[in-house]
Amino acid sequence: MKLISWNVNGLRACVKKGFLDYFQEVDGDIFCVQETKLQEGQIALDLPGYEQYWNSAEKKGYSGTAVFTKHTPAAVRKGIGVEQHDREGRTITLEYDGFYVVNVYTPNSQRELARLDYRMEWEDDFRAYLEGLKQDKPVIVCGDLNVAHQEIDLKNPDTNHRNAGFTDEERTKMSALLDNGFVDTFRHFYPDKTDAYTWWSYITKARERNAGWRIDYFLVSKNLKTQLQDAEIHGHVYGSDHCPVGLHIEL
Repeated sequence: MKLISWNVNGLRACVKKGFLDYFQEVDGDIFCVQETKLQEGQIALDLPGYEQYWNSAEKKGYSGTAVFTKHTPAAVRKGIGVEQHDREGRTITLEYDGFYVVNVYTPNSQRELARLDYRMEWEDDFRAYLEGLKQDKPVIVCGDLNVAHQEIDLKNPDTNHRNAGFTDEERTKMSALLDNGFVDTFRHFYPDKTDAYTWWSYITKARERNAGWRIDYFLVSKNLKTQLQDAEIHGHVYGSDHCPVGLHIEL
């Protein structure tokens, strides 16, 4: 099975920049997107063979997630059951017979870490949500987790230790999630690979220099580790300040 995840940074804009061409070319079984920036009814995508599930933020033009899947889920959940988080449309969970797929857009801590305290609350609540799922069946988590976990995961670690996405607090929460029974699939296959990034700042034209961050992930429960086949970063794909990431897994 092939799963794809992409922070599109505005789906309407990304559609104008080749989203549908990539979607058709990659032919994923389950395709998750984050930061749709859409309300229900603001876009109509013709995706033959796929069911569509959307979760929009209450605030217009902000956040939002969607999943396009060839495989009908047994159930779909929007949110994690915590009202202050669920207003922002950040998660969709698809339940299948043998596993869950959780599509997530983790809150950004913002400039001067204005939202770091909230981010810490989110991390604890989201980890608890995943733990509850994991007690039932294995879990695949994908999306923009808004953290570069280790120094290898961004171009300039020395100058970013107090910037959103690379604070000690955020990295510690990521470690706690992995220690709680999850595998970072890209590092599972490529533990020492450098210059492997998924996000680049528009402001500094960082993509031209590949001065990026790896903040988009596929994580899986440890009991799925033997079923992993490959993890990919599709850095050749443009249309957003993020590139898509992929997972091949036997399910």
